[in-house]
Amino acid sequence: MALTFDYKVRDRTGKLVEGELEGDSLALVVGKLREMGYLPITVTPKQRVGLKTEINIPWLSNRVKLAEVAMATRQLATMVDSGLSVVRALNILSGQTENKELARVLGAVRLDVERGSTLSAACAKHPKVFSSLFVTMVQAGEAGGHLDQVLANLAHTMEKQASLNRTIRGAMTYPAIVLTVMIVIFLALLLFIVPIFQKLFTSLGAKLPLPTRILIGISSIVLSPWAVLVVAVIIAAAFGFHRWINTERGREIWDKFKLRPPVFGELMHKTALARFANTFSSLLQAGVPILESLDIVSDTTGNRTVAAVLLETKQAVREGRSLAEPLREHEEVIPPLVTQMVEVGEQTGALDAMLAKVAEFYDGEVEQTVANLTSLLEPLLTVVMGAGVGVMVISMYLPMFDYIKHIPTS
Repeated sequence: MALTFDYKVRDRTGKLVEGELEGDSLALVVGKLREMGYLPITVTPKQRVGLKTEINIPWLSNRVKLAEVAMATRQLATMVDSGLSVVRALNILSGQTENKELARVLGAVRLDVERGSTLSAACAKHPKVFSSLFVTMVQAGEAGGHLDQVLANLAHTMEKQASLNRTIRGAMTYPAIVLTVMIVIFLALLLFIVPIFQKLFTSLGAKLPLPTRILIGISSIVLSPWAVLVVAVIIAAAFGFHRWINTERGREIWDKFKLRPPVFGELMHKTALARFANTFSSLLQAGVPILESLDIVSDTTGNRTVAAVLLETKQAVREGRSLAEPLREHEEVIPPLVTQMVEVGEQTGALDAMLAKVAEFYDGEVEQTVANLTSLLEPLLTVVMGAGVGVMVISMYLPMFDYIKHIPTS
């Protein structure tokens, strides 16, 4: 973690200058001051006092988003391309990055590089921030002598992945909000409105129709001690399901199921294909061998069903078959369009370019599917919410209508 040091130095004219500077160690701060043209006199760590101590909240303070890593990678590529050393570029990045955890990691990476480590090896020590894709592409860029270009391509890949993730989250946000509002409205009616009408019906002695009896029964369950048990069962089921899908077998079954629903399954499938093509293309452009690329791509698709096909393909390629041939055997997972583009890429020697076109196509397909899904769900959920509230209101007023009908007229 970077520390703050108080320093007293003399500039080139001999004038005494005082200030503060952050650094990982006393030696590094002294080195920075000398690089700035100062003659250090005293450099001492600044003491933190009482309430100024930072409080780190797990899963919040240590979270680094993909978009933030992409932005840092883009800036690093620009600085390296401009002629700055990797160490100096990392020093600038760690000082200007707003995310404290990312700044800490960049500082640690810079310190390792200063000590003689390669950038890829230093990044590999922080797998929660830098993925295997990141480390492998940087390693290829270092070996090929074109680190700036690889970093730029890597930033582009991560930016597309982050954009894809935002698109998927955007598609899920509206239904989640509407469903939450529906649940809140229904609970409010069951907890506060239905009991009032129930007391009224009891006092009138009115005969209750079936919809009203069902609604009052549900309200009674919600208000009874059994409601706590029902909520506990739901929470336990949700927790158990979450644990199950994190197991190897559970994840395989769940990922296979996610590809089947008519609309959402199509969206998940296209998203996995877009990630596959985009990541594979970037790795090949960086000069990573096909077999190693298939290993990494299988980890980044986000779906075990697609990953299993890619691992089978890797084994087939190792045995001497072409890339397109084993992919063609899994048309239910890898569409013919992808297989044909891969085959053309192999024949022309431009596989990376063909995969880039496939990624561009499926990125557009995902955006279009999300737009269609949103336009379909908005009116559908509005109708469902209106119909649900309407049924509840009508169920409450049905006995009133029946009671008024049987009042004798004078």
